[in-house]
Amino acid sequence: MKKKEKPVREKTSDTLTGLKREVLELTTLYEIAKTASSSLNLEEVMSEILDILHRHMGMERGTLTLLDDRTHELIIEVARGLDDKAIERGRYRVGEGITGKVVAAGEPIVVPNVGDEPLFLNRTGSRGDVKRSNISFICVPIKWEQKTIGALSVDQLFQENVSFEEDVRLLTIISSMIAQTVHIHLMQEREKERLQSENIELRRELKKKFHPANIIGESKRMADVYASIELVSQSRATVMLRGESGTGKELVAHAIHYNSERANGPFIKVSCAALPETLLESELFGYEKGAFTGAAITKIGRFEMANKGTLFLDEIGDIAPSTQIKLLRVLQEREFERLGGTQTIRVDLRLITATNRNLEDDVRAGKFREDLYYRLNVIPIFMPSLRERREDIPLLVNHFLVRASEENRKKVRFVSDEAMEYLMNYAWPGNVRELENAIERAVILCKTDILTPDLFPFPKDSKGPGLTSFEPQMPEETKGVSLPEAVEEMEKRMISQALDKTDGNKRKAAKLLGMTERMIGYKIQKYGLIGKLQN
Repeated sequence: MKKKEKPVREKTSDTLTGLKREVLELTTLYEIAKTASSSLNLEEVMSEILDILHRHMGMERGTLTLLDDRTHELIIEVARGLDDKAIERGRYRVGEGITGKVVAAGEPIVVPNVGDEPLFLNRTGSRGDVKRSNISFICVPIKWEQKTIGALSVDQLFQENVSFEEDVRLLTIISSMIAQTVHIHLMQEREKERLQSENIELRRELKKKFHPANIIGESKRMADVYASIELVSQSRATVMLRGESGTGKELVAHAIHYNSERANGPFIKVSCAALPETLLESELFGYEKGAFTGAAITKIGRFEMANKGTLFLDEIGDIAPSTQIKLLRVLQEREFERLGGTQTIRVDLRLITATNRNLEDDVRAGKFREDLYYRLNVIPIFMPSLRERREDIPLLVNHFLVRASEENRKKVRFVSDEAMEYLMNYAWPGNVRELENAIERAVILCKTDILTPDLFPFPKDSKGPGLTSFEPQMPEETKGVSLPEAVEEMEKRMISQALDKTDGNKRKAAKLLGMTERMIGYKIQKYGLIGKLQN
């Protein structure tokens, strides 16, 4: 009887051991499934899964290694039992070491004793002297849509009677459970990198777009503006841009921001004249939920948006006295409260303002606070009107001609001498903005490849919409001479400058001035500038 009972007891013992293993596996898989579905944060999910394997299955060090498709390098993403230096050292090429071979072949590998396996690199150095360690190593691939995207590996204390097939089976099931989370993580990382790269490229383009060199103009007045931009960009001082409407004040504000130490911060602009007093205050400072009827949510104001960046307030001379008081406090204390709020908000920003008004007259008339005026007018930059820099008109005309032709899909490439003379002599009360609109309108109406005077119907003896009467204004040095003589002198100087700039290349000079080669060739002969041409 005893001999017959002995196998039964052994079988019962084996059955109990098997049942215990099955219960542990089911418990482990249940907790892992719950963890995997609880979050999309790969680091949180994998850290908990490796802890679960340690608690229930006695597994020691564990790692999640992911494949970088671009570099074909395997990098430890999450680890248990490894310090930061060990994780940093744990990098492999595909096919290198045990982990690299698992990813390359897409099949699991078991190392019963790492001390006896020459392929085991122990690159992390976390296991000490592997020759003296009784450690086994199990590594299984992580696959998504038949493609290996990483590997899951664990250590166990080496035991002679351990069956590794069951551990491999369990880890393979777990790897399939976390594959989707790993895939989503990789997609998110790639999307993040793409957005970061796109953001860097956009900032680079913005910086290039608003660089002073790309503000059109080579006159002395514009050279003074460029020098001012370069000077104030390196400071933190408040800047006030003065000048008529349409002279490019917003473009200069952009240039100052993108050439300053705040270039990576936000650039926020507000047109003070476009908003009524009550709305302007809420736009600048924001408001709390319930601050007034209709305030259903808390709104962040432009001052908060511009934190660590630049705030550009256009038409600053049009703000109401009550808003002037609040603006003065922000400039003095760099803090404010939202409408209906009690929490004081501090901001770090650079303020640039612009106006076409004579603020000095407004201060004397009591329409603008004197203390605010001095706070804003720390560094003034005066933008010249187009009448004051007529020598820049051909450059601007050519620039707007190319852009308008491209945007409207037209093949207009030239401006006739008569049309250029017409444009040079017009008063341009709307400045650069009016010139840009006039060129675009002319391009749209043009039926050939050259702009002619009839495409610019400016009034000569009466005022039209948005235009003043035709009042030719020539530079100071041309006063006292006839109009044809003044035009010839300016034309000669501009052609000479264009040839200097293009190293005597007639074709490039003609393109720069918006002329045909035939036209500029005739003018070069007329003004005796042949010596400036390329040999």
